[in-house]
Amino acid sequence: MIRTATPADVPVIHAMVRELADYEKALHEARATEEQLREALFGERPAVSAHIAEDDTTGEPVGFCLWFLNFSTWRGVHGIYLEDLYVRPEARGGGHGKALLTKLARICVERGYERLEWSVLDWNEPSINFYKALGAAPQDEWTVYRLTDEALARLGS
Repeated sequence: MIRTATPADVPVIHAMVRELADYEKALHEARATEEQLREALFGERPAVSAHIAEDDTTGEPVGFCLWFLNFSTWRGVHGIYLEDLYVRPEARGGGHGKALLTKLARICVERGYERLEWSVLDWNEPSINFYKALGAAPQDEWTVYRLTDEALARLGS
């Protein structure tokens, strides 16, 4: 079952963000707090949305996705950027990841959004194979750039 996240889900979302960071070998970079997530998801001006995947038998959260709107100047419409998709190891293979992506695809179709995009680490073959099986295509001609920490502060001051 996929459902929209509620404020009560913030602790489990935070825990799964940290599990995802650990899986991606970057736990030391995961600095977000529960309060920051609560504010981003449910504050006065929410910046992101989230959905929870629940175990069909127990109802326990086993995965989540966190996303926000982007905009294509070429197409002239919004799209969804999927920031995080995570399913706990014990629940993988149960269809939860596909169900989360299906939910986001439905939101795109219903709202007239023309893109659902995300990034995947180049070493994450299980995820890459999963995404390709759904019909997703890599954007090999694009390279993601990022400014953080000192470089961001230097440019912004």
